[in-house]
Amino acid sequence: MEERQWPGPKGLIPEPKINAANANILARGYLDSLTVEMRMIDAIEADLTKTLFNETFSSPIMTPAFSHLNKVGKGGHKPMNDYALAAKELNLLNWVGMEPDEEIAEILELYPKTIRIIKPFMDKQMILDQIDFAKEHGALGVGIDIDHVFGKDGNYDIVDGIPLGPVTMEDLRTYVSHAKPLPFIAKGVLSTLDATKCVEAGCSGIFVSHHHGRIPFGIPPVAILPDIRQAIQDKALIFVDCSIETGYDAFKALALGADAVAVGRGILPPLLKDGTPGVITKIQAMNKELKELMGYTCTKDTSSFDPSTIHKSY
Repeated sequence: MEERQWPGPKGLIPEPKINAANANILARGYLDSLTVEMRMIDAIEADLTKTLFNETFSSPIMTPAFSHLNKVGKGGHKPMNDYALAAKELNLLNWVGMEPDEEIAEILELYPKTIRIIKPFMDKQMILDQIDFAKEHGALGVGIDIDHVFGKDGNYDIVDGIPLGPVTMEDLRTYVSHAKPLPFIAKGVLSTLDATKCVEAGCSGIFVSHHHGRIPFGIPPVAILPDIRQAIQDKALIFVDCSIETGYDAFKALALGADAVAVGRGILPPLLKDGTPGVITKIQAMNKELKELMGYTCTKDTSSFDPSTIHKSY
């Protein structure tokens, strides 16, 4: 049978299989469909510094909340330690996902400007205990994956033998209160409804994301971003990830309403190949691309992004 073709951002591509990977194809395609208008009169060299949770960082580009990655690699290096060191070297906000407490402690000792994202365990006490551990070890913030609840069979997922469970409004309020004085972030928000619920529960930040394709045919995070910004205004910081691979992608997300963006799969190859130096090189290149587009759009600093610079090409 002749292989069917499917319209992609750069021409026809093989028809994708019907699975969660479609969400990633859609996210990449949506970013590539966005065009940027040029505004040169009064444009000056851009300032990339960004203040988040009362800390000033060198750029609104952040490292990701990877999980299950801190295995000893080549030369005894641990990937999540390596990218934490890159974040420290570059003065970026760092994120970390599911790892044992002893690994989290090691990362926080290397670089405390790190936010720990916790899985929605069925055993709620595990979540409270991991919040406490992050607080005791000097984390900058803590949060929870609200989108990693179900498995592919529609039942509650099990990760590393640990059952996951639902996240209710009551749960969120409990976690927010328990985390104080640390900010609490809900990660995996992909609707204005969840965004407003997170704000009502007291979250200091929301992370617009579908966790690299957890939901089949999920709307691209950058596509829903303007609606979420309009819905919650400045009541919480807004972060975004999924297919942010270049500084140009970062510019589009920041212009459409994000306070900061995380680069995940984009740093994975250089991270696994070259460790900390690979991540530094990748993010430095992204910063240059971001600064370039900010210059061409008269965006003088990270508080001056204007969504009207972005247009949908198709």
